[in-house]
Amino acid sequence: MEKHVNLWFDGEGDFLEVTFSEAPGYMVETDNEAIMARVDDAGNVLGFSVMGVSKLANEKPISIDLHAQTA
Repeated sequence: MEKHVNLWFDGEGDFLEVTFSEAPGYMVETDNEAIMARVDDAGNVLGFSVMGVSKLANEKPISIDLHAQTA
């Protein structure tokens, strides 16, 4: 199945955003302080953002599980 993904990088802000959907949503914290998940009202993951992207260049790849949020 084909999925459309949007990537947006702000070099000045050192910020990367990846979206899987343009549906309305809001940001929630994850287990990694540099990563925020974007979810809809039902908790489905719509994308994620990474702050301080350039700091990751010399580190091992980061790994995080993005999962639906529950109230």
